[in-house]
Amino acid sequence: MQDLKGFLDSKVEQYNQPNFIPNDPVSIPHRFSKKQDVEIAGFFASILAWGQRKTIINKCIELFQMMDNAPHDFLLNHQEHELAPFLNFKHRTFNDIDTLYFIHFLSWFYQSHDSLEEAFLLGWNKESDAMGSILTEFHKFFFHLPDAPQRTRKHIATPARKAACKRINMYLRWMVRKDEKGVDFGIWNKIQPSQLICPCDLHVDRVGRKLGLITRKQTDWLTAIELTEKLREFDPEDPVKYDFALFGLGIEEKF
Repeated sequence: MQDLKGFLDSKVEQYNQPNFIPNDPVSIPHRFSKKQDVEIAGFFASILAWGQRKTIINKCIELFQMMDNAPHDFLLNHQEHELAPFLNFKHRTFNDIDTLYFIHFLSWFYQSHDSLEEAFLLGWNKESDAMGSILTEFHKFFFHLPDAPQRTRKHIATPARKAACKRINMYLRWMVRKDEKGVDFGIWNKIQPSQLICPCDLHVDRVGRKLGLITRKQTDWLTAIELTEKLREFDPEDPVKYDFALFGLGIEEKF
């Protein structure tokens, strides 16, 4: 295991660098500096992060151009007629109905809250295994408004449905992880890096299995937990830094 830890540590060093940013959806929140803009841009970028990375980035650029590249200000101050362009927005199965509900919820939320982290604290506690509760309660809260469309619920995963929750876990990595490398933002302080769960996407899943970090047959919430618990053996305070290694090995090196 020490050999594997050394190998993965070297890959973290290789990929957790600013040159990782331009070709990854994390580049979208990096276009902004205001905290709320970073949160909002990161949230949309993570939820839209399926398919080709270049396409994801282009769709996010298109989306934020509709908000005059000032998403927080747009959410707080837009007029009804300014929502019309979003009727034409679509990425994969994420359509205008979904986009408008996301805007509606975030507009409502930011009227009375300073940071989106507060929406993730309803299920939070100090325990290392808190993430299941955090994500379950966030999903309930996000869709608790009376006009929440049933179809839109599929776009935010929840452990309650046994999903691996890869996109929302990636978002939390961006917001929570703290280091000096410049990729992740580390702008949230209540949720701890030690509580994060590794985003279990196609590449991470494949590499994790090859390295013996995953034994579970299917890929679901328990798979993400299994992988993260293994990674905690290497670094209990920051297990999800190894996402860089596993993802980099999978997508850059076709490991």
